[in-house]
Amino acid sequence: MEKFGLEKMINIHYLWFTERSLSYFMVYMRTKGEAMPKPIKRTYSRYCRDAAALFGALIREARNKRKLTAQELADRAGISRGLLQRIEKGNLKCEIGAVFEVATIVGVKLFDADESTLTKYLLQTKEKLALLPKSVRKKSKAVRDDF
Repeated sequence: MEKFGLEKMINIHYLWFTERSLSYFMVYMRTKGEAMPKPIKRTYSRYCRDAAALFGALIREARNKRKLTAQELADRAGISRGLLQRIEKGNLKCEIGAVFEVATIVGVKLFDADESTLTKYLLQTKEKLALLPKSVRKKSKAVRDDF
């Protein structure tokens, strides 16, 4: 339990219910008088927010040019319509793989390069990374013990 940060959990309630003739199993957790931890609010720079909004707008424009509905594009990408709407609004918390997949489907270029050039750049970057150290460590300060 500690692995998932639920060490304060004292009760687990199980509930079976049916909806539209399917059975669902839900788990309700109660903690010892304390609220569950809230997610950390992440802040993003204006540049990052503007870039995501622009990218989302480009995706929406391309979808409209191809005369695809939001549901059709979501089905082709294998995501929900809600996630597609968040991508088009420039929500920065969307999974990057889903954003790239949607952009590829509607024809929005991710980089100013075709697929073969992109592969070449990827190989060059991997070669450069192979020459660099695998991790970066801050230099330790010298201990001044000459009192």
